[in-house]
Amino acid sequence: MSSFAKEIVSFVQAGLKERACAEKAPAMAAYMKNRMPFYGVQKPERMAIYKHLKKHFVPADRKEYEAAIKALWKLSMREERYTAIEFAKMHNQFVTVDSLALYEQMIRDGAWWDLVDDLAIQIVSCIYRAERKTMKPIIEKWVNDDDMWIRRTAILAHNHHKKETDSKQLFAHCLLRADEEEFFIRKAIGWALREYSYTDPKAVSRFLISNRKRLSGLSFREGAKQLIRSGQLLL
Repeated sequence: MSSFAKEIVSFVQAGLKERACAEKAPAMAAYMKNRMPFYGVQKPERMAIYKHLKKHFVPADRKEYEAAIKALWKLSMREERYTAIEFAKMHNQFVTVDSLALYEQMIRDGAWWDLVDDLAIQIVSCIYRAERKTMKPIIEKWVNDDDMWIRRTAILAHNHHKKETDSKQLFAHCLLRADEEEFFIRKAIGWALREYSYTDPKAVSRFLISNRKRLSGLSFREGAKQLIRSGQLLL
């Protein structure tokens, strides 16, 4: 482990231990199906650690950036993994396709929504939007991946693109995965459609109505939620 990564790990662990709450930790772990132990430090209390990291631990290059993320990710407590993701998001200059292999491994290894969704929407989606030509075939491959969390990421990677959304690909991906019974895929389809409905409500309305029999009830309800609320989709 590099000296830079060691310093970050030392700082993060000290900060989390200082703020640890033994009373909160069991409930936080239970909410995440006891996949990892928690210090019991909720996000508002972690923010001071994140702010200090951003100001005082700036990686000199991609090697330092990735080494720090890997070092934090390998630790045993859930909040340390949250911090690894936050650190990854802090340094936009390195959030590019060149670090995609690392993010992909984190998604496969994390394999739960609290880790995957942040990586999908705040990192992979940003790379896709900025490097569409390179990322498009990767997303096409991911939406067919054997790993459900990679497929979920491929769908959620369309979020926050607004007018730059590749609607043809988004709709195609929703239909491609529409027959899946997996809750997290059905939810992702609805989430992506709802997100895009803020930008192009007519297109999403047409898609929902035309494919109502193909989409699961969950996907349809989630995708239509904002449209129904605003009176743009009448059932």
